[in-house]
Amino acid sequence: MKFDTLQQGISFYENYARVSGFDTRLYSTKKRKSDGKISLKYCVCNKEGFRETPRLQSNCKKKRPITRRGCNARIRLMIRTIM
Repeated sequence: MKFDTLQQGISFYENYARVSGFDTRLYSTKKRKSDGKISLKYCVCNKEGFRETPRLQSNCKKKRPITRRGCNARIRLMIRTIM
């Protein structure tokens, strides 16, 4: 699919996720070295990945529940420029 702006792509994926029954978060952004503008952005399921083990074994007073389950739902948004 093609979108006019990056925000339109993010909004599309957030709406899709809501209808499908999961939440999203912005995961990673890459910028061009030449001008510093965003060239790539990932949106993932909020349960993507796993929590680091040192956090699980820390001596925290309040333990947080494990929310990351390794979900693979994601979208990669690429910004292409026409020269």
